[in-house]
This record gives sequence, structure tokens and C-alpha cells, in this order.
Amino acid sequence: MNTKIYYTLTDESPFLATQSLLPIVSAFAKTADIDVETKNISLPGRILAAFADTLPAGTTFAGKPVTDDLAFLGKLTLEPDANIIKLPNISASVPQLKAAIAELQKNGYALPDYPDAPANDEEKAIRARYDKVKGSAVNPVLRQGNSDRRAPNAVKNYARNNPHSNGVWNESVKTYVASMQADDFYGNEKSITMAEADSFKIEFVDEAGAVTELRAAKPLLKGEIIDATVMRMASLEKFIANAMAEAKAKGLLFSVHLKATMMKVSDPVLFGAFVRVFFKDVFTKYADLFKELGIDANNGLGDLFKRLEGNAKEAEVKAAIDAALAAGPDLAMVDSAKGVTNLHVPSDVIIDASMPAMIRNSGCMWNKEGKLQEVVACIPDRCYAGIYDETIEFCKQNGAFDPKTMGTVPNVGLMAQGAEEYGSHDKTFVAKGKGVIRAVNSKGEVLLQQEVAAGDIFRMCQAKDAPVRDWVKLAVTRARLSNTPAIFWLDPERAHDREIQKKVEAYLPEHDLKGLDIKIMSPRKAIVETMKRAKAGLDTIGVTGNVMRDYLTDLFPILEVGTSAKMLSIVPLMAGGGLYETGAGGSAPKQVQQFLAENYLRWDSLGEYFALVPAFEQVALKDGNKKAKVLADTLDAANGKILEFNRTPARKIGELDNRGSHFYLALYWAQALAAQKDDAELAGKFAPIAAALSAKETEIVAALAAEQGKPADIGGYYVPKAELLKKWMRPVEAFNAIIDNI
Repeated sequence: MNTKIYYTLTDESPFLATQSLLPIVSAFAKTADIDVETKNISLPGRILAAFADTLPAGTTFAGKPVTDDLAFLGKLTLEPDANIIKLPNISASVPQLKAAIAELQKNGYALPDYPDAPANDEEKAIRARYDKVKGSAVNPVLRQGNSDRRAPNAVKNYARNNPHSNGVWNESVKTYVASMQADDFYGNEKSITMAEADSFKIEFVDEAGAVTELRAAKPLLKGEIIDATVMRMASLEKFIANAMAEAKAKGLLFSVHLKATMMKVSDPVLFGAFVRVFFKDVFTKYADLFKELGIDANNGLGDLFKRLEGNAKEAEVKAAIDAALAAGPDLAMVDSAKGVTNLHVPSDVIIDASMPAMIRNSGCMWNKEGKLQEVVACIPDRCYAGIYDETIEFCKQNGAFDPKTMGTVPNVGLMAQGAEEYGSHDKTFVAKGKGVIRAVNSKGEVLLQQEVAAGDIFRMCQAKDAPVRDWVKLAVTRARLSNTPAIFWLDPERAHDREIQKKVEAYLPEHDLKGLDIKIMSPRKAIVETMKRAKAGLDTIGVTGNVMRDYLTDLFPILEVGTSAKMLSIVPLMAGGGLYETGAGGSAPKQVQQFLAENYLRWDSLGEYFALVPAFEQVALKDGNKKAKVLADTLDAANGKILEFNRTPARKIGELDNRGSHFYLALYWAQALAAQKDDAELAGKFAPIAAALSAKETEIVAALAAEQGKPADIGGYYVPKAELLKKWMRPVEAFNAIIDNI
């Protein structure tokens, strides 16, 4: 019986790249009796799975019956033999979700519209199904282990030899981070650790004492940490207005940096507050019209303009918006040429991608004229804003980081079993009125509560004990293996972190710490210490919570190696298997736009190449499959050549793109297999393949290049057509024939 590696089908440019790469991977893997089986966790795939019971019998998607592949993989992560390659997927905002629904409907799938304001029980049920799909719906299911993420040595060495620019920094740079100083999630947080197992439900108690259950009782484990906090909307709106005034007075761009995808309940509401305050007069004057059209500020200006199309007052409202833009500070732009601002789409500006990009650009973002300009970077909540504030101030004082000499910052991240904010989605509520939102245990006792007013955002998070213990173990193991100092980033001023720190201090002595340098520092102190060491060429492991992991594993890789797409991300699953994550999808939408316009895909599959190595190694270790070990070793060698000879995608037509990189992976991997001495059968199998690829190298690369420069119609953004994908992603028959005949 063949071993299986499960390969996820996702969205946008990673999905396009898979059409070219997967046939190569599958062909090579089968020579070691390994089947690479796909599971569809794309946004449209998840939508269809949510309504599978309502679709006609036999309904298919992408050539297979509609099934809940995410649920399948979720169960698999609890098995000791789980072996999953996970590519970046869309964490959908409401506009993205609606666009995907519309495209599926256009393709004949009988799906209901997304109800913006459910009017009855049926619409509420529909909305509940869709709400399970939006936001970070995939990661909490699959990440049943903690994260070990780092830049492979080959990538780091390549960056040192081929340094990118990190801009020019000095004390004259005016860019700064603006955050609330009170009434945010950080300042209002309360946290406790459960002494015994119990359950809790969430209730709203209004001023008259009437109780409304917001979430039914669910279990709590002994030793589990739970938090409750609130963002006060009135204070947020005042902060936004003040930040706008400061940006205007100082001649800086105004920008907002949130994560309306992962934090699918809270951050769209925060985003909507920025839209409402920036265009306050417009929303006030046209309140009745906007209500009639179903306009929701949380969905941004882009959705507003769509809903206005064809309305008698369309020109009048647009003129009012233009007047507000002229009166306010200049807005940072997502696409200057098309007039797409920082406030158009909540999913366009994701903090972990937008802030490092701004830091690489000397603290600048693009203005409406397509020029770089310094900014006020608004990150309202202080839980994580300080790391960016300190980074900007450090660069002002010490200059830009030099990729040729800077150290590396691997990360060990706490994310298993929905740890921290990933576990907040079903416990986040916008208050309907004045009163108290509280967590009540099985005896009716109040565990945690927060006073709220209408519009305030209440949020609870959880972190179970077992993942924290595993996180500490992984941090010690990584520090020992790499002989690198490690810092736990825990803030003594934050309630949640204080509870986590108690566990860290209890669990560290369970391990042999002799000769290790392990510290606990606040995030602000930790990032300054880490940056000082990186500037001096020294390495430091960041041991962080879940969201900080997300942010740091973009920030430092982008400064170190120019991108976070080339990181090695291993998740040792707590049940014993492995989840191998690839790349980062923040730039995926723009890459698709370029591909559709120019048939040029600049997605870098290096993350997939790297992830496959430990996946093959797992097969070798668990199954005693010696051929799998040979595949791993030779793929590792091929990856080194990809970097050595710069066979990763460039940025513009006329140069090597994603498909060309895949050709060179096949060539170098086949050559390494043909040359290795550990398995004569594999060497004999791949010698003629390597020879054929080498002989046709010039022909194939030229044919791939000749495809560039023309529009590529794939039949749909979210639901592309299989025959068109093959046409564009595997366009050279000479190459296909060699791979398909392995």
C-alpha cells in the first residue's frame, strides 16, 4: 500500500502554480511508492462544502464530488501519520466571500445569496453557514501543533550574496505608528486560568437586567487560560479623528493596518470605523440612502461604489466622497493608477504584509500620484502595535538593515488547538446596547465580564494548557538544535501574557536548560534586543504567541531575505504527524492580476519545494522508505541549485516566471537523482529523464518564455476552468511528455 502525502488545493496564484508544479511532484513521488493526493480547501471549495447537503446528489467541483475536505484534513491532523502540505489560502473578507458566491452561482451552483441583514430564521441559518467559511477558517482546523518557522540556510546565503534594498532610514523620517492609549483590547483585557474543568456560556445583560445568551455553554479544560476584553467604539472613533488631523497637519499619508481576514469578526468592524469617521459627513448626509442600499462601512469604499452603481444619486454621493478626500489627509493607496485607497477593501491591506513592505520602502507607502510618501500608520490596538513602533524607531536611529550581514530570526509560535486569537471568532460580539457581557460557568458564577456600550467590540480568547506545554518544549528543542538564544515575548502589562508566563516559568524547568540562553522579555524589549543582535549579525529565536508569530514571520523574513514566501514552516502536530506550510499569500491577488494581463506568474514556489523535503523525510522515518529519503536529499540539493543559479521567478515579462522555475526544479531534481549513489534503481530511472530535460532545456525555456505577454483567460477568478488552467500552466508539450511518462 502506497504512503500518502496530502497536498492542498487553495486559491489565487498558489493554486495557479500548483497546476504546473503538482504533476512534477506526483511523478517523482510515485517512484518511491508515494501518492500525492489533493484536498480542496479553497474558498469556493469551502463554500460548497458548507452547503453540500443542499446541493443535488452527485454535484461535483473541480472534477470531484463536493466533500468537506477541510474537515477531512482536520481529522487527519489528529492521526500520527498525518502528512500535509498546506499552501496559502484566502481568508475571506465579506467582499471576497460575496464575489466567490457570485462566481459559483454563475457556474450553475444553487447557492443562496449572502444575507447582509438576515430577516428570518432561514436567512440567519444561511448567514451562519457562510460565516463559518469567512476569515481564518482553515488555520485553526489544521494547526493542531505549534509552529517552527525559519529561513533555510540556502535562502539566507542567497540573500547575503544577492542583497535586496531595505530602503534608506535616518532620523529625518517622519513616519510613525499611531495607537490608542486607552479603551482598546490591550488596556481592557482580563484573564484567568481555570483551576478545574468546567464550561462557560456568554451572556449580554442589559441595563434593565434582561439576559440574552450570545453563545451556548462549551467546555473548558483544567489549566486553560481564558481572556475577556473590549474595544470601546467611542474612544476608537476619537482616536481615528485625532490621527487624521495629525496626518493632515504633518503632511503624512493616512493609513490603517488591520487583519480583517484572520480576525474576521472584530477587525472588519474596526475597518468600518475608519471608513465611517473618514467620510463622516457623507455617511451622515446619506444615512437613509445607505440603509436602503444595504451599504456597510465594514466592507469598505469598494462595496459602497458597487451598491451605488446606477442609483439616481450616484454622481452626487461620489462628489461628496471626493470632497471628503480633498478635505482630509491624503490616503495611502493600494493601486494609485486605479484610485484604490487604503479604505476600499478590508482584505487589501493586511498588517503582516503591509507594515514590512512600508518599512522596506523607507517608511513610505504609495500616494494618489503613484509616489512614495511618509505615513501615519494607524494600528489602533496596542497588543502588537509596539513591535512596529519599535522597528520604525530603531531604523530611524540605526539605519536600514543590511541583508548581507544581518542575523536571522526564526520563530516558535503558539498556535495549536485554536490558541489565542484564532480561538476568538465564536466569542467576539458587537454590543447591541449598554450593559455587561459576561462569561458564566456551569454554576452560574461570573468568570469574566466587561461593561459595554452600543457598538463596543467584546472578545474572548482561549489557550489550552497542553499546547502551551508543547510550545515550551518546541522552543527548548529548537534552541538546543541550533544553539541559538531564544526569547519568550510576553508582556507583563498584558493580562493574558501574565497567565502564559506563569506556565512558561513552570514548564521550562522540565527540560535540560544547561548551556542554553533563554529569556522572557516584553515584546517591545524583545524586538529591540532582537534587532540589535540582527544588526550585529547574530541570530535570535522569537518564541511568541499566535498573532505575533504571524507578524514576525513576515517582518523579519522580508527584511532578511526580501520575502516571506521562501520560509520553511514546519508544524510538528501534537498527535505525531506533520503539517508543512508554504510561503505567504499576501501578494497573491496582485500576481493573479499580472498573470491575467500578461500570462506571467511571479509566484515563487520555493516554499513548496522546501516543504516537500521534510514531508518526504517523514515518510522515510515513519515507513522506513529509503527511496523517500533519497527523494528528500536530492530535492534538497535541487533547491540549492535553484537558488545558486537564481531560477526563482523574476517580476516582469521576458524573464523566468513560475513555470520556468518548475522546469528547473524538475531538471535539477532529476539530475541529482541520476547522480546519487544510495539507490541504483532510482539513479537508473532518472538518468534518461535528466538527459531528456537537459537536452531540451533551451527549447522548453524558450517555449515557456514565448507564452508571455498576452492575456490569459482562465474562465474565472475563484472558479477557473480546468482545461484553461492546463492550457496556460502547462503550455509546452515537450516538457509535459517527459514528466507524464515518468
